[in-house]
Amino acid sequence: MQDKVLAWAEDDRPREKFLLKGRKSVSDAEIIAILIGSGTLERSAVSVARELLGLAGQSLTNLSKMNCEDLCRVQGIGKAKAVSLMAAFELGRRKTGEEPGTKIKITSSAQVYAMFKEDLADLYHEEFWILLLNRANMVIQRVMISRGGLSSTIADPKVIFQSAINFKATAIVLVHNHPSGNTKPSESDMKLTQNNRKAGEFLDLPILDHIIVTSTGYFSFTDNGI
Repeated sequence: MQDKVLAWAEDDRPREKFLLKGRKSVSDAEIIAILIGSGTLERSAVSVARELLGLAGQSLTNLSKMNCEDLCRVQGIGKAKAVSLMAAFELGRRKTGEEPGTKIKITSSAQVYAMFKEDLADLYHEEFWILLLNRANMVIQRVMISRGGLSSTIADPKVIFQSAINFKATAIVLVHNHPSGNTKPSESDMKLTQNNRKAGEFLDLPILDHIIVTSTGYFSFTDNGI
């Protein structure tokens, strides 16, 4: 079996190892090598993958948070390979939140924070998401509404409620992050929440809460009686 693996080109050996010995037999670097497909004239795909892991401090979590520009800093990684990696990590995130035949029922703000912490807590920019629920408060879908800068992002009510209508949701939780780590809502956060709450009442699509996510904790408008 070992001879079979060595007979393959160096870039193809992780694939052959995966097929012959199973998925548990390959290292993190070898899995990344399979995703990127090839290395350079001077280096194998595994060597390029090891450099990627080194750049991420040997952490798959850190690697999953890198953007296209970060990944392309490694020689041998172009935009196409960077997108393939980012897409693989995104697929993993979606799979984590989806178990066949089951739906998650939201009963607390802590659940919402746990659901979004991995994606939002360590970002250097703001993102605004919504969590769409049915009448039993079961999760239907998570939807990203906008991506902004270091201190703000736009959350257009038309986009928010159109998404809710498209997915046939009956309730909404607003979610966004504060890269500064400050959980306290800003004046614009307060105004945005009130505007969306009023729109939700008119459309019979209630806003159940607004969660501000940081790396050290979160703020719930509902828990704080706002």
